[in-house]
Amino acid sequence: MANITRYDPFSTDLDDVFKGLFVRPVRFDLEGVPQLKIKLDVKAGDSAYTVDAELPGVKKDDIHVNVDGNRVTISAEVKKESEEKKGEELLRSERYYGKLERSFTLDSDLDEAKAQAKYSDGVLKLVLPKKAHASSKRLAVS
Repeated sequence: MANITRYDPFSTDLDDVFKGLFVRPVRFDLEGVPQLKIKLDVKAGDSAYTVDAELPGVKKDDIHVNVDGNRVTISAEVKKESEEKKGEELLRSERYYGKLERSFTLDSDLDEAKAQAKYSDGVLKLVLPKKAHASSKRLAVS
């Protein structure tokens, strides 16, 4: 037999009804610090995928890309320090250190040997050629 629960609006507090309705996730958006998620544009062509990943404020040496079959992982170390002084008195000091990582899977296996990565103006551009599929061959039986 099905267990049916009936909602009774008078049996709960109004606080419970609206609980969580206006709650928004916390976002850390310090000045000049990239958001905590790598934003991607992925385009599929006939022979390759093109990926544009936003990594503003990240140094080129702190970016790592790993290609394994059809899975791509982009990771980056983010370091941000800012300090405001008035004379010798320190008024404000902010530091942010963290690691960003994003993985995704593509439909085709990738040719890791021909893959290219270029970082310019806060955007990492990947060109990921698709692996040539083995053509089928009919064998003669002798």
